[in-house]
Amino acid sequence: MEANRYDSSVISERTTDEWFGIGDEPLAVGALYEWAVRPDCGAVVVFSGTVRDHAIEGDEARDGVTHLEYEAYASEVIPSFREIAFEARRRWTDLGRIALHHRTGRIELGESSVIAVVSAAHRPEAFAAARFAIDALKAGAPIWKHETWNGGSDWGTGATPVTAPADVSTATDGVVA
Repeated sequence: MEANRYDSSVISERTTDEWFGIGDEPLAVGALYEWAVRPDCGAVVVFSGTVRDHAIEGDEARDGVTHLEYEAYASEVIPSFREIAFEARRRWTDLGRIALHHRTGRIELGESSVIAVVSAAHRPEAFAAARFAIDALKAGAPIWKHETWNGGSDWGTGATPVTAPADVSTATDGVVA
């Protein structure tokens, strides 16, 4: 396992089949995709969460979002990502590579704030595991979103208690080829 600190604002950990990162640099979507490709994997699913111009959660709507700022308990993010990958591999045993990367700091409209990449032998497992990975990341990683919109700013809507990866369920649990 290679633990790497590019500078004081980026933490990355990469093994043969897992790559995790947190920091304020733009996310390298193409590089993560290329890394995830393996000769025994016929599917690579890339989820890129991008900053949009509105936020809606329940009855609360925020139009005119101009940018987001993310904060993280950086030293705990990579261990959280490891737990997510472990649980994904427990649920879907034929996964190839898993990458989870999240940005911190100010992120503008249209920029990627989070990337989840999963490769697998077949598309059902790749889709299911990627969906699980992003859902588990949003439910349990120590990362917080602050929104700025026309007329105000505040922390993201819809905050929920931290959920352990083993307790995250998705509509695609147990999907097999």
